[in-house]
Amino acid sequence: MLKYRPILGWLFSVACFVFPLSAQQPPYDTYPEAKPPYYRVRYEASTDAGKLIFGVNYTIWVPPGVEKIRGVIVHQHGCGEGSCKSGLTGAYDLHWQALAKKHACALLTPAYEQPEKADCQMWCDPRNGSGDAFLNALHDLGNLSGHPELADVPWALWGHSGGGHWCGGMVLLYPERVAAAWLRSGVPLLEEDEKRAGIKPHSLGDKSLHVPIMCNLGTKEGVTDKEGRFAGVWPANRAFFEAVRSRGGLIAVAVDPLTSHECGNQRYLAIPWLDACLSARLSTDGSVTLRLLDANSAWLSEPLGAKASSSPAFTGDKLKASWHLDERMAKLWEQYVVDTQVSDPTAPPSVKAIEVVGKQISWSAESDLESGIASFEIYRDGKLIATLGNAKNPFGRGIYQGLQYSDTPLQPLVEMVYLDDQAEGDVRADRYKIIAINTVGLKSE
Repeated sequence: MLKYRPILGWLFSVACFVFPLSAQQPPYDTYPEAKPPYYRVRYEASTDAGKLIFGVNYTIWVPPGVEKIRGVIVHQHGCGEGSCKSGLTGAYDLHWQALAKKHACALLTPAYEQPEKADCQMWCDPRNGSGDAFLNALHDLGNLSGHPELADVPWALWGHSGGGHWCGGMVLLYPERVAAAWLRSGVPLLEEDEKRAGIKPHSLGDKSLHVPIMCNLGTKEGVTDKEGRFAGVWPANRAFFEAVRSRGGLIAVAVDPLTSHECGNQRYLAIPWLDACLSARLSTDGSVTLRLLDANSAWLSEPLGAKASSSPAFTGDKLKASWHLDERMAKLWEQYVVDTQVSDPTAPPSVKAIEVVGKQISWSAESDLESGIASFEIYRDGKLIATLGNAKNPFGRGIYQGLQYSDTPLQPLVEMVYLDDQAEGDVRADRYKIIAINTVGLKSE
């Protein structure tokens, strides 16, 4: 039986209420401020049958200047109180914002207020109220942001652990709405799979077979380490993959050769993969109808292999092979499954809008779509005076904003500021130059 914290005992039993940005905060944490282009709604927990039993807030980032939103990219955290807290910063991730901006999409991150020992299935199965809460949030955030089209546009889904379970469930429930889904270390249970205790299976409909899906997990989650805490992840992924692929579904497996349940360097494949899927699937005529992919023009590989080939050249059983969108994505997949070092030949965008107040320097910068931002070099009068970055990342490449377990920026958010207390004379913006460096070491102009 689920035990609530005292504060949850008196929560409203009626349907969810939307609170203004200044309203009360989640029971166990605080979150970054949400001012345009960020927007936030929060719903209280419910005791009504079939409704979401946890409080939840949704934060969305809308690319400045976009006239009409084409889709929503969802970054979904995993189970447990720590992962829920990490979801509070997802919409502020510069790297994921670069993907959203390219496709005129909004970036949305839920944060479920799940107590540590509560049953994760009560939110990561969207049939337990979280699916309806998500749909309500799109409607309410659309009104709040001035983009009512948010209620109707397609979704690109990314989820970690229980979040992968949720994203996969949304594919099965709303396949016509999902452009693509990246499932990191978590998949839903299908009716044809071996039953898992406490998990209600989904049915696999024909429309779900048209959605490109990537099952991504660490090798220590049952591939090479078959006895560890997360050893059951690979058998669950394998069963889901085989069920979908045997019916011609557009699904692949990408095993991270370095990690267990942590996210590692997966974003350097996930973001280019979602980029390619959005380019191929979003409508070009302004409609919300997703385009179908040509299943026969893909590249194929063995699920646990390291080489891909074009469909005509593949000699194995095609309905047991991973399905890759095209040659470029197949080649990036080959790099990832060997050492996760996905290549990027392009430099990051140049830094913009340098400002000086007193001796404090501030600037703005957009992330490199492929490789993010690792650091900044600060020059005064042509001389390098500082390098700012977050080189220490226990889960993968060092990234400027830092990363938490569920692949979201650290709190408090890292700002783009530098105090030049050694400057002499007239401190003006034109004395400074700032260079962005991405995570493969390439520098902006």
